[in-house]
Amino acid sequence: MTLTPSSRLYFLGSILLVSLTFASRQFTSLGALSFMFPLAVAGVTYLLAIREFFSTERFPRQVIFIGLGLAAVWHVLFLLQPPGADDDVHRYVWDGRVQRLGYNPYIVVPSDPALAGLHTPETRTLNHADLPSPYPAGAELFFRAVTAVHESVFALKVAFVLCDFAIVLVLLDVLRRSGQGEHWVLAYAWHPLLAIEVAGSGHIDIVGALLLLVSVAALGRRRRALAALAFGLAVAVKLLPIVLLPLFWKRVRVRDGALAAVVVGLLYVPFLKHGHILLGSLGNYFHSFRFNDPVFAILERATYPELVVGLAALIGFLTAAWMRSEERRSTTRVGTGAFALPASEARAASAQAFAWPMAASLLCAPVVYPWYLLWLLPFLRSASTLPVIVWTVSIIPTYYVWHLRTLGRPWIVPGWIMVLEYVLVAMAAAFVAFARKRPVATPRSPD
Repeated sequence: MTLTPSSRLYFLGSILLVSLTFASRQFTSLGALSFMFPLAVAGVTYLLAIREFFSTERFPRQVIFIGLGLAAVWHVLFLLQPPGADDDVHRYVWDGRVQRLGYNPYIVVPSDPALAGLHTPETRTLNHADLPSPYPAGAELFFRAVTAVHESVFALKVAFVLCDFAIVLVLLDVLRRSGQGEHWVLAYAWHPLLAIEVAGSGHIDIVGALLLLVSVAALGRRRRALAALAFGLAVAVKLLPIVLLPLFWKRVRVRDGALAAVVVGLLYVPFLKHGHILLGSLGNYFHSFRFNDPVFAILERATYPELVVGLAALIGFLTAAWMRSEERRSTTRVGTGAFALPASEARAASAQAFAWPMAASLLCAPVVYPWYLLWLLPFLRSASTLPVIVWTVSIIPTYYVWHLRTLGRPWIVPGWIMVLEYVLVAMAAAFVAFARKRPVATPRSPD
């Protein structure tokens, strides 16, 4: 009996639901075998689903709606689980709370005994309590807005899940306008990292990813002012997308860029001290924080860490400049073989052009937590991004470090995990290079 592509997708979606349900029940044991095994099953299943998305041109809308419904179920399961006692979301609650009490999160230190009375049960366990906040002004104002509605970890997680849902809606619009199959929305919605890091732990990165996708959608609709403004706000949430600046060259007007710059500058006004912009502990972050950083670790031996951080940003910037120059050559197809994409992708800003520069910068970054890759997920739907797609799954074993910490081990990714993570990415890159040499194959029909 031969299963149709739709039937196979239903089967894969069911496996994802079962495996992520088991993982959600073990969420408090993050990194333990009881959590890692179902999560590994989910990761492999996700990659098999990606194969179906590449090899089938269209799926019935019913399949897509059911797939989104399945994703909603496992999102809710993780949403109802408490995050780790020292997850970043506790810092978000603290930052929002102190702002509303009239304090500057870039100045106050949570461990200060004089501020002990400001803490709540949810903020007393926040991580790096000896440092002020490192988050940009856009993120800080988001924390303040959400905690003004309800001051709790759960409220912030709900806000992040709503942003996740908004990405699905915007992505569907982008896919329809570009002529791509709407099933690619499942390549985003089904990713296990969303369940863990958005619904489960709750990370601000999803807000930036939403704003960046809105910017891309606005470019496709030729709404240049909105595109520039949304991009500026994305940078104001976290600095990573700043490397994408060349992609907006001759796509937005100078006045649009100036407007975005003014708006971002105004976001910092509430945090000024004697006319100076404060950056909190951002410098400490670049200088001292390390995680999953094989490339950075090698380069840091030869020069100062600040220079390597600058180099990582430069690599992303140059990658974006190259991608922009390639786009302007108006190529009609991306990839060949079973992974070929239609010429309709050229109607809007190429998704891969927004994925690769950020991926290149992250590859050379001092810290590469799994949730940093959330920025890439809305833009992974072309053949050339297959290595990045694999990376978003091969990074999953790094959660084992959380378990090692409970055993008193140092906060270091074991070498074998990093080898596994990046060798899989290299293998995917080699596969794409080989696939490009194959003749074009016609994608299968859905049923």
